[in-house]
Parts: sequence; structure tokens; C-alpha cells
Amino acid sequence: MNATMRRVVIGATAVSMALSIAACGKAGDDKDSDSGSSSSSGNKSIGLLLPDSVTARYEKFDKPYFDAKVKALCSDCKLEYANAAADSAKQAQQVSSMVTKGVKVIVISAQDSAAIKSSIQSAVDKGVKVVAYDRLAQGPVSAYVSFDNVKVGELQGQALLDSLGAKATPKAKVVMINGDDADPNAGQFKEGAHKALDGKVDIAYEQSGLWKDTVAAQKMSAAITQLGAKNIAGVYAANDGMAGGIANTLKGAKISGIPLTGQDAELAGIQRIVAGTQSSTVYKAFKPEAEAAAQLAVDLLEGKDIKSLATETLTSGSGDKVPSQLLTPVSVTKANIKDTVIKDGLYTVADICAGEYAAACKTAGIQ
Repeated sequence: MNATMRRVVIGATAVSMALSIAACGKAGDDKDSDSGSSSSSGNKSIGLLLPDSVTARYEKFDKPYFDAKVKALCSDCKLEYANAAADSAKQAQQVSSMVTKGVKVIVISAQDSAAIKSSIQSAVDKGVKVVAYDRLAQGPVSAYVSFDNVKVGELQGQALLDSLGAKATPKAKVVMINGDDADPNAGQFKEGAHKALDGKVDIAYEQSGLWKDTVAAQKMSAAITQLGAKNIAGVYAANDGMAGGIANTLKGAKISGIPLTGQDAELAGIQRIVAGTQSSTVYKAFKPEAEAAAQLAVDLLEGKDIKSLATETLTSGSGDKVPSQLLTPVSVTKANIKDTVIKDGLYTVADICAGEYAAACKTAGIQ
């Protein structure tokens, strides 16, 4: 082969390899963490799979806290990360991609706890350990870390009753907008809320908002049409994202001064509490949860016993007994914002009291 022909063959081969590498990168649709992607051997590789990017906490808090803790515990560990963007089929592909890359422990917050079962089983069959994060996925997971989710619902329900005060009677009509049934946590929140509310108020309208502010807003509009604006005493919203959509609908219907719950202590939710358009949220401190998951992941990677961490046992929807570590949630109202999210450094006073919220912060004694 002459020199000219060799150059042509080598150039074509290089182009082909570059296209193959680019195609592989696009197909996985995974985002590596700052430490870079794992090696093919995957001897010390940990993956984190989160369910969506709409809920503010995952990208802003859970991921960086998790990454930082893993790096502190295991400086030579490799980290892989992907977000399902609320697509359960995409998350299943992401599990498969991580297994192919050689990831040894996968920490996953399932977009759909039942749909992910076969993917988890496949990963475990290949020797991968799986930690269920925040949501108890079905299948043979090695550990689960979250908050006491029934307690979260109880706190939400009790906060609603506290806000209603003397108006909390068996005839008081309450609208209840729950989370997505595909998320096992949603059922636990609902269970806890009913435990607090049943018999004390009339849950006159109850629907799922699918964890989407737009869907929750639509459901609230339907509730107003069905019950009448003047007949609604309060609203249970399972998280702050949906509470935002509901608050807009209430404002549009000229309904004010009624309690509206939430969860996740999102900045927008805290600001609505300061402004008086939301009455409460539930603060589940993201840092200890993410750090607990990182500790479990590193211990499993290194073959350590996790019994001292996962001291409880829960049964998943697939009937699997799962060693679990459950943290304690906290109800947040205007009265304890300073002692919770500000004290923990989740937000600063400047974050909360920016722009239109400055005057309300002064009135609330926050600024």
C-alpha cells in the first residue's frame, strides 16, 4: 500500500472511531460528575440516578451533597450521574448504561418504583448493589434511605388543622391534591395526611396532581367549580411545586386567606409562606439524606456491614425486605423559618427576602 493510500485509510478509520464515540455518548444521555466518568473496570465506581429536573431539590441540593460526601469518603471513587427527566423508560436505560460502564453501586431515586424493578433485578444479577434513595424502589435493593414519609403526611395534615384553628370542623371542606401514584412516597404522604385529617374535616375533593404544578392547578380549578369558591376551607398540596400551581389558581379565583400546605421547603414555597399565600411546608434536610446515601453506597462498595446505619426494615411494593435508614422531617411555618432553613444554611435571609418579598419579611420578623 502506498503512502497516499495509507493516509486515506488512517483518516477514514479516525473519523469512524470519532463518530462511534460521539454516538455512544449521545445514546447514554448521562452526565458525568466533576470527577469524570468511571473506568471500564469500575473497581470503585458509584452511580447516582435522580428522577426529574422539575423538582428543584435534586439538581440543586441532592446531587452536589451526594457527590461531595462520596469524594470525602472515597477520594479515588469514580462518580456517574444521570437524570431521568421524569421518564421511567429513560431511567431504565440509564441503569443499563451504568451497568455497562462497570458501576458497582447504583443509588437511585425511582421515577416509577414498579417499572424500575426489572432493571434493578438485572443490575443485581450482574453483581451491582442498589440503594433506593428517597423513594423505595421495587426489586432486590440492598438498602433504602429516606424520611419517615407517613410522618411527613401527618405533619402536613396537622399543619393544615393548626392553620384552620377553630374552623377545623367535620363540615369544613378541604381539597386534597396528592402526588403521583407511581411514586410510593405519594401513597405514604397521603396515608399520613388522612390519619391527621380524617374525621376532623371533610375532604370534599381528592385527586392526584402527578407532582406537576400545571396538573395541580387544573385539579384545583375543577375543585373550585365543583365545590364553590366560598366553600373551600383549605387545601392540602403534597409538595411545594404543586402548591405553586394551586396558589396561582386560588389567586385567579380571588380566594385568599385559606391554608395551603406543601413539602420540600423549596425557596418559592418558603417565599409564599412569608407572603401568606402558602401556610406551611415540610423540611426534609437534603444534606443529611444525601450524605447518608453516600455513606451507604461507599460502605457497600467496600464490602462493609451496613446494619449500624440501616437500622429499620421496610417492605417494598415487590415484597422485598429492605434495610432502611429513616430521617426525621420538620414542619415549617412562618414562625420557624429562621430556626430551620435559615439556621441550617439552606437559604440566606437575602435569598428569601429578595425583591417583592422584602416587605413581607420585615413584617414576619425575618429581616
